[in-house]
Formats: sequence, C-alpha cells, structure tokens
Amino acid sequence: MDGTRTRKKKTVDGAAEKQTFAFRLARMIVKKQKWIVSLFVIGCLFSLIAMFFVNVNYDLTEYLPGDAESRIGLEVMEREFGYPGTARVMLKDVSIYEAKQIKDKLAKVPGVDQILWCDSQVNLYGPESFMDQEAIQDYYKDGCAVMDITFEEADGASETKRALEEMEEIVGDQGYFVGMAVQNRSLAETLESEMDRILVVAVLMILFVLCISTTAWSEPVLFLLVMGVAILLNRGTNIFIGTISFMTNNVAIILQLATSMDYSIFLLDAFSRERERGASDETAIVTAIEEAINSIFASSLTTVVGFLALTSMKFTVGFDLGLVLAKGIVFSLITVVFFMPALILKFAKWNDKTRHRPFLPSFQRFARGVYRGRLLALGLMVLLVPFAYTAQGMNEFLYGNSSVGAAQGTKVYENDQEIIRVFGRSNLLMAVYPNTSPAAEREMTEEIEGLPYVKSVTSMANTLPEGIPEEFLPESLTGKLHTEDFCRMLIYIRTKEESDTAFQCSDELKRIVREYYPQESYLVGQTPSTQDIKETITSDNARVNFWSLLGVFLVVMASFRSLVIPVIVMIPIEVAIFYNMAVPYLMGDTLVYLGYIIVSSIQLGATVDYSILLTNNYMKARKTLEKKEACIEAVSRSCSSILTSGSIITLAGYIVHLISTTAAIGDLGHLIGRGGLFSMILVLTALPALLVLGDRFLLAHRKKALAAAGKAKAAIGVLAEKGKMKSE
Repeated sequence: MDGTRTRKKKTVDGAAEKQTFAFRLARMIVKKQKWIVSLFVIGCLFSLIAMFFVNVNYDLTEYLPGDAESRIGLEVMEREFGYPGTARVMLKDVSIYEAKQIKDKLAKVPGVDQILWCDSQVNLYGPESFMDQEAIQDYYKDGCAVMDITFEEADGASETKRALEEMEEIVGDQGYFVGMAVQNRSLAETLESEMDRILVVAVLMILFVLCISTTAWSEPVLFLLVMGVAILLNRGTNIFIGTISFMTNNVAIILQLATSMDYSIFLLDAFSRERERGASDETAIVTAIEEAINSIFASSLTTVVGFLALTSMKFTVGFDLGLVLAKGIVFSLITVVFFMPALILKFAKWNDKTRHRPFLPSFQRFARGVYRGRLLALGLMVLLVPFAYTAQGMNEFLYGNSSVGAAQGTKVYENDQEIIRVFGRSNLLMAVYPNTSPAAEREMTEEIEGLPYVKSVTSMANTLPEGIPEEFLPESLTGKLHTEDFCRMLIYIRTKEESDTAFQCSDELKRIVREYYPQESYLVGQTPSTQDIKETITSDNARVNFWSLLGVFLVVMASFRSLVIPVIVMIPIEVAIFYNMAVPYLMGDTLVYLGYIIVSSIQLGATVDYSILLTNNYMKARKTLEKKEACIEAVSRSCSSILTSGSIITLAGYIVHLISTTAAIGDLGHLIGRGGLFSMILVLTALPALLVLGDRFLLAHRKKALAAAGKAKAAIGVLAEKGKMKSE
C-alpha cells in the first residue's frame, strides 16, 4: 500500500513539475538572455556564410524516384556517355555559307560536343542552285539557319554556361538560343533578380500591414528583425541538406515570413498585457513566455504537420520543400521563444515612445453583421461546394521542365516562338540500348528515320559507312555513340517537349527500341522524363492530401481533446482549398501541377490556425455568454489577428505572382495568395455558423473536459492530503 502511495505521489509531483516547466524555462530564458543572444549571433554569422554554399538545382528530373524508367535510363547514359546539355540556336539574316562559317566557330568553343546542321548531309561547297533544297529546309531557309547543339557537360554545369556565353558573343544579335541549357541559365538569372524585388516589395507591404495592426511604430521593425533572424538561420542550415530545388530556394523565405509572423505578434501582445496589469518588464516577459510557449507550439504544430505531409511525395522535390519549410517554422518558433524576449526588453522603451492610436476598429458591428448573415454565408458555401469540388478536378496541367524555364513572358519563350515560326519544333530524345548487334542497330535506325515526325537520327549505324570497321574511326567520335556495353542514338523529333503528341511519339519510339533490344533499353530526354514526372506526381496528390488532413486532424484533436472540433475547424479551410483550385478551371488557365499539389497542404497547414483561433475564442466566451453573444464576441476578438495574418499571406502570395515570370513560382504564389484570401473569408463568415450549429457538441465537450479537470484536481488534493498526513 505504501508503495502504491509513493508511486501516486511521484505521479502527482511529476504532474506539478510539468505544470511549472514552462515557467522555469521562461525564467531561464530571461536570466540567460545574454548567452542566448550570443548563440543566435554566432548562428547568424555561420548562416550568413553557409547560405552561399548551398547548391540550387533547376532540373526537376533529378527528383524522380529511383525506380522511374527514365531515371534509370539517365543513370545508365550518364555512366556510359555522360549526361550532355542541349541547346538550339537560330541565326537570322545569314547566307548558307556565312552560317557554315559561324557553325565552325561555334563547334570550336570549349565545352561544345557537337553541332548538328545540314553540312553533315549536303555538300555546301558547290553552287547553291545544285543543292537539294528539300534536304536543307529543316536547317536553312528564308535567310535563317538553325542548329542543334550538344554540350560535353550537363545543362547546369559551369562549363556549359561558359560555352553558352562565348557562343552568344560569337553570334551577337543574330542569334536566338533555346533549349534546356539556356532555360537553366535563364531561370537562375531571372529568379535571382526577381526574388530581390519580391523580397523588397513583400517586406514593404508586410511593414504596411503591421503598422496598421500594431499600436507602436517601432513594433513592426521588431517583428521583421525577429523573422529575419529565423529566416537567416533556416537558409544557412540548408547547407546540411546540400542541394535544394529552385522552388524551395525562392519560395521558402516568403512562406516562412508569411506563416510564422503570428508567433512574434502573440508574444509581444502577451508582454503588453502583463505590463498593463502593473507587472515589471522582467516579470511581464517571464509570464508572456510562459503563456506563449504552449500557444505558439500548438499553433506552429499544425503548420509543421501540413508542410511535413509534402515529404511523403515520391517526387522528392516535395520532400525537399516540405523539409525546408517545416524547418523554417521550427526556427521561427525557437527564435521567438528564445531570442525575441531579449529584443522585447530592448525595444520596450522605444515602443512606449512611439505609441499611436489603434487604426483597426473594434469589429463589433462587423461581428454582429456576420452573426445575422451566418446562415446565408453557410448556405452559399454548401451550395458552391459540389461545383468547386468538380471544377478543381478538371484543371489542365503542365508537369515538366519546359513549363518552368520557358514559360510565356520569358526571353527563352520569345526566342522559341521565333524559331518555331521559321523552322517548326525540334525535340531531342536519346535511345540507350545494349551494344550487342550492329545489324539490329542499323535496322532500328532505318525504321526510326522513316517515321514522319522524326527530323534526324544520329547513330553509329548511319555514321559509319557500311563495311568499314568501327576501329577505323577515332575514339572521340565512336565514344559518343558506342561503349563496350551500350550504344546511344540521338533522335530529333518535330514536337514540343510536353504535349499529348510528344507523349504518343515517345511511346512509339520506346516500343520500337524494345522490339530490337528487349532488355536494358531506355528512351531518355525531356519528354520521357516529363511522362514519368506526370505519372509520379499525380499519384502523390492523394498521398499528400491524406497525410496533411490526418496530421492536422490529430493535432487539433489532441489540442481540444475532441473528435468533433477538428471536423468543424477544418471544414471552412478544405472548402477554401476547393474554391482556390476551382478558379483556374473557371478562368481557363493551365497550372503547373507541382504548384497545385504543394499548395493544398500549405494552405491547410498555414490557415487552419484562423479556425482554431476563432473556435478557441468562441469556447472561452461561451463559458459566460449565450450562443449569440459568444459568437459575436469570438468574431470581434479574432478579426484583428485573422485579418493581419491573412493579409500578410495573401499579399506575399500575390506579390510573388505579379513579379515572377517563372510559371512554377508565379502559379504557386497566386495559389497561396488566393488560398489565404479564401480561407480568411470563409473562417470569418461560415465558421461562426458552424460553431453555433455545433454548440451542443462543443458544450458537451467542455463539460466533459471540466469534469475531468475537476476530478483530477480533487484526486491531486486527496493524494496531497494523504501525503501530508503520512509525513506527520
């Protein structure tokens, strides 16, 4: 019996220790603030240096799963032949002889492997009238010459970039360059310049929102300083990941800033309330930290779970983005809890000196209007849900690299349209197959050359004259097409890289290659990779949605200890996601699928806090007020926070959309901005109706929670009394 009492007493003591842990941690943070600030300064200095050593990847095919057929083929080709970068150049206003001279100069540029042009098929040194015009029309016509370039290194290699720069100097204004190597370089340069503008505009707009929603001119500076430290730490620690995607590199900053600003606002508000009650600065900050730890942790956990759901994607750009975004929220949480208290104490006098009257109203009239129109808002939401759900599943999408770096509005796109106008399209595919049968290779080459959509074929079979041993040719030539174990064939087809027609051509070429070489044969290039990206990423959609919904549901359920509240909380956010994704279909827009799949979990994780805040305020008000007044009180108390947070994420998203010319980044920004707006509207209009309608369930939950708390308190009292009697 005594042993049982001892165990119970330990349990009670343990509970007491848990109850005071936040307070003791808060005291420690304030007491050790100089040491903590020193650690953050060291961390910032490290991150400032480390961030420049983080590699950025612009090739989406790198994120295909290891078992994807095109990924296996690329690995085989890279091992045997290397993974060459490709480009296409059109020369304008040149004679065929001038084009030949320029082509020879371009072929000598370091880093260029080969340039395919009509001089390999037609003798250009005879009279022009004797030339076979039909044979050269794919390469020269109307005073324009087009050439297909293969580099020695990959599209994103520094040697390839240098080669492109030297080639541009040679051709001057006469040249129009396109292709993956050009896209990658253009994308890197464009994003770097655009993100500088995006950050400047975003910071100014967020500063404006904070100036309106706060009551001191120095408070927005404090918030941005804290978030700046958190963002810097997140960017610097990406060095431990090594390489991140271009999407992660350019979206993470804005999303971290937009989704975690609330944490710093909450801590400062708690500090201000304690000071108004008469507490000293040090006591007020300790109490504020103690109060904030649990609230900020609960709020950040839903966002982290939403972001971590992306790591379940087989298309591992999701893992890359989800990990960095979740890490950013964690750093924001740590920075607010540990670093911000010292800054608050430093800024306290400045905040006092720069006080101004509140610019935001009390929202009481708005709240009463919401209550009166709650059923209308709920009815409209329910009425539109079936249409929105159907429409969001009917969108048209783009999947591959070409939808990212050569989107409308870019110079690469303009050059591509000019080349297409004169010569049509040219899409490079490469067949990789075993080096087992020269006869089969020759037959396969002839069959592929006969296809109507094939522009040209380069293989050892049609390069080496019949009857001449391969050993007679230099290894520098044969090594590009044959190794001891594998062969490679370069196939140019007349399609764009991503279209139904391109996919059909790719499938037919795969079938032909496998007829001749059933084992270990692959077709690689942007089109086959895009097909695999499409197959992989569409299957990821259901997985990401499932894990994000389940994760957020469990977090909310654990916070409220209820099965009903998570459903009520999540309904308006899920409906907002349906509305957000339905708009592109109604507008006739084509989306980059990567942005579509990512935004669902981002919108859920980042905006479900609005629902949680309003629900929390309703349940607090319901302790002393009737349903109507509790609803009005909850809406009026929540409006300021929801409008501030919602405005920040909406502005951040639309700024990215309006400034970025990169389709994947611009689409993602548009979806995030519009999603934040829809979530904000539905939480403030439809959720109050759901809370009032579900009031009975909420009250039942509250009564159970109060009863459980009362029993626990009584049990603690009994055990404490018994422990006291025993000691006496």
